[in-house]
Amino acid sequence: MTDSSAYRVYTTSRLAQWRIDNLGSCTYRKSDPFKLGPWNWYLSVEKNKILYVRLYPETSAFARERPPIASFVVRVVSSAAGGRKTLTHPEVTDKPLKSSEDFIWPIDIPLTGKLIIDVEFLDLKTLSPERVGPYSIWAEGLVQRASNETALSTLARMLKEGIHTDIIINASNGSIGAHRAVLASRSPVFRSMFSYDLKEKEQSAVNIPDISIEACETFLNYIYGNARHEDFLTHRLALLRAADKYDVSDLKAVCHESLLEDIDSANVLERLQTAWLFELHELKAGCMTYLVKFGKVFDIRDDFAAFVQTADRELVTEIFMEVLNAWRGF
Repeated sequence: MTDSSAYRVYTTSRLAQWRIDNLGSCTYRKSDPFKLGPWNWYLSVEKNKILYVRLYPETSAFARERPPIASFVVRVVSSAAGGRKTLTHPEVTDKPLKSSEDFIWPIDIPLTGKLIIDVEFLDLKTLSPERVGPYSIWAEGLVQRASNETALSTLARMLKEGIHTDIIINASNGSIGAHRAVLASRSPVFRSMFSYDLKEKEQSAVNIPDISIEACETFLNYIYGNARHEDFLTHRLALLRAADKYDVSDLKAVCHESLLEDIDSANVLERLQTAWLFELHELKAGCMTYLVKFGKVFDIRDDFAAFVQTADRELVTEIFMEVLNAWRGF
């Protein structure tokens, strides 16, 4: 009859310990699942000529979507007639663990007698539902996350409800109130406007006539940490122009990455022109590849003929050089 305690892992809040009374010369053994954080875990040992120790989370939809990112120390203690021997694996830091292949410790030192496998978790992180970045599941991480989320929601309320606004943004078809301090903290251009004796400082208004009120609201929502994905997709080009004009570098980078993701025949020429204007080299290369290497320029020849009549001469020259190079290699 199997002793169920032989597979049980004992745990505290950050420590897991598996006690194995005897491990034969050629053996595989897997522990019962044990809970640490929101995941179920397993330890396993496999002994042939070498002893292999594995640590991994139980396969589940949750673990696939939000795998643990673990920092830990593993120790193996061997207790036999000859005395007690302890082996310690070097500290593992921020290791994503998705399967039994992600952490394997091969031990080629002979171990006999009783074994204790001791795992001390130094930190356990996971991704937030919003994909902002990994955060610790323990108190310090939760405090930081709660603080960040509260701050973002407060900023969003300040904009949405117009709480103590002190600057008006005039778009092409409407106006919205905002806060100098928030804008200045996110944009060196706004900071310069509000710090020196310019008309924006005296009039408490900023005129942005080349952006619609809808795109302007999305721009401000991004600055205030409350951008909606669907609004972002709708106004990407306007956001790129605003990000470039007001030097919001992170927004410009996000727009660049997003515009790379869905190049097609309907938008490739507009994207190419945008890439040229704003010096987005990866976007330009992506458009060139789509048009030339994949031969899509032939599918839109009428639109392309109109495009080359108005596009910058240097850009047109680059396109034709790409076409010539492609033909040489055909």
